[in-house]
Amino acid sequence: MNVIGVIGGGAWGTALAQVAAAGGETILWAREPEVVDGINRRHENGVFLPGIPLNHAIRATGELAELRRCDALLVVTPAQHTRTVLSTTQLRQKPLVLCAKGMEEATTKLMHEVAREEQPGSPIAVLSGPTFADEVAAGLPAAVTLAVEDRAVGEAIRDRLARPFFRPYLSDDIVGAEIGGAVKNVLAIACGVVEGRGLGQNARAALISRGFAEMTRFGLARGARAETLAGLSGLGDLVLTCSSTSSRNFSLGKGLGEGWAAAELLADRRTVAEGAYTAPVLNRAAAKAGVDMPIVAAVCALLAGESSVDEVLERLLARPLRSEGV
Repeated sequence: MNVIGVIGGGAWGTALAQVAAAGGETILWAREPEVVDGINRRHENGVFLPGIPLNHAIRATGELAELRRCDALLVVTPAQHTRTVLSTTQLRQKPLVLCAKGMEEATTKLMHEVAREEQPGSPIAVLSGPTFADEVAAGLPAAVTLAVEDRAVGEAIRDRLARPFFRPYLSDDIVGAEIGGAVKNVLAIACGVVEGRGLGQNARAALISRGFAEMTRFGLARGARAETLAGLSGLGDLVLTCSSTSSRNFSLGKGLGEGWAAAELLADRRTVAEGAYTAPVLNRAAAKAGVDMPIVAAVCALLAGESSVDEVLERLLARPLRSEGV
């Protein structure tokens, strides 16, 4: 694990390149020429992570072929583009660390299922947890789940990425790590609505708790373990993204709560609120699995413009009272 490649030059990809570069050579692939130029000439990603000096060990490129010499690849492209990126690369048999949080729209598959189809034989890992890119890039403390199929590969990746300020914890529950990251993005939109509508801290705490119950129901139905969902990549990430406008998903929900249309809020292509794309996919997958996820359904209705905030709240608050564990 001497040379690490990062596929994706957004804020999170750049932050992970910063972490990897502290341990040696790191090559970051970005689609945007201005990102490549800024990192190589000024050691800053002025497009997606402005104001944070980057390690000089990061070298940016616009050519995927240059990643052939890397010993492992961190795949940080948005979830809906992951299949395309993996299908167009010739980087076979490289360990893949999947860092996007979402489900594929066309298939409802998780990212590790997509990677298995497009890169058969490549060792697969998932990195997920409560992390804001700017804090990680600035060297502030963070901890993540690193879920792996092959423990030896996982230990090698962990040791290459671990820093005093960045602590990966190993797991073998890839499904749980992915579901936690995907579901929390949708729930963060709902918490943003609570903030934008001025419904108070009590309502947000209740929504996080009931949202976690939805995450757990869906995760267990898909084969995840409860302890993973209660860990860094599940509950930990849920608490973070449901509490701050630094979360793109929370900010999207806050705008919805303030009365903005979803189309207006999603028009900025420089950032991706993964929850907006995951919500309808997750809602469809939950229905197929027979899992009740009313908060997720409510977010879908808001994003599609099918219901107003008041109508969604009325439906949620009119649901039958039941035992908390249900």
